[in-house]
Amino acid sequence: MSSSASASLPAPVAGRAGPLARVTGSPLLQFLGRRLLAAIVVLWGVTFLTFVVLNHLPGNAAQQLLGINATPAEIHQLSVKLGLDKPLLTRYGEWLHGLVTGSLGHSLASGQSVTSILASDLPVTFELIAFAFVISLGFAVPIALLAARRPAGIFDRASMLLSMAGLSIANYVLALVLVYFFAVKLNWLPALGWVPPSRSLSQNLKYLIMPAVSIALALLCFYARLLRADLVEQLRDEDYVTTARAKGVGPWRIILRHALRNSVFGLITVVALNLGTLLGATVIIEQIFGLPGIGHELLSAINSRDVPVVEGTVLVFGVIVVLANLIADLLYSALDPRVKYGSAN
Repeated sequence: MSSSASASLPAPVAGRAGPLARVTGSPLLQFLGRRLLAAIVVLWGVTFLTFVVLNHLPGNAAQQLLGINATPAEIHQLSVKLGLDKPLLTRYGEWLHGLVTGSLGHSLASGQSVTSILASDLPVTFELIAFAFVISLGFAVPIALLAARRPAGIFDRASMLLSMAGLSIANYVLALVLVYFFAVKLNWLPALGWVPPSRSLSQNLKYLIMPAVSIALALLCFYARLLRADLVEQLRDEDYVTTARAKGVGPWRIILRHALRNSVFGLITVVALNLGTLLGATVIIEQIFGLPGIGHELLSAINSRDVPVVEGTVLVFGVIVVLANLIADLLYSALDPRVKYGSAN
């Protein structure tokens, strides 16, 4: 190309990027990309540690399946059949390869695919968790608002005292108390079992109410105390509250439109962080009430050293916790436009 022709070409405009560059340069997409990479590392670490711990527990799946009367030869034969004779890293690599190709493997105990086990059991656990969240947040927010409206008042003192008592009760103890009173003594609610909502929604809720309350009470008390403390601090110390009062804005409008919006950030963070603990609580509660959820399946898999089922369940739990924290971060920006996801985040 001649020098005259090249001189006639338009020079690139500084600061102008193509559509792809503009998309990939989005602060939100960069933030999501960093979170995705971090999530992959976290999930890999969780599954690897779970695999190592399970394989270092006394006994293995073959021994657990055959029972205490099995001979060493029988245990060895089943171990070879299940692939338990392979080195730990080899088995973990095979599990990872299956995961990448879309398979979570098969249960060592039943031979059923882990995907089908999760598909049948997770809806029960998800409904229990959702019901518990509705109860805890549905009561915690109004209680916190009423308590913060008049700090040190009768309702504030009574609600904070009761919430402290609620925090002191273990969920499995509360579950047994609820069963004793509402199932045994009063015969109002069923103690054990499960009815799908597709068959009867009213019966489904009757079977779920005691397990959900057993999980929700401690969360309710904790959320109420946390939100109430933040609201009181906002109403006492923040300049925007003083300005609103000087303009003649009513107390409830100040609480609902101003203080609550700022105080809810801490509540969102705690709710997201508590999800992992809540998933762990379902393991015990589902056992007590005989719910066919993934918590019940997880405990059975741990007892039988059913590694594929445990790995698949832990992976799903990890993904849920990661997504919950990501959604919490995105809610910050939705509630407060000043929160930006720049390159520094």
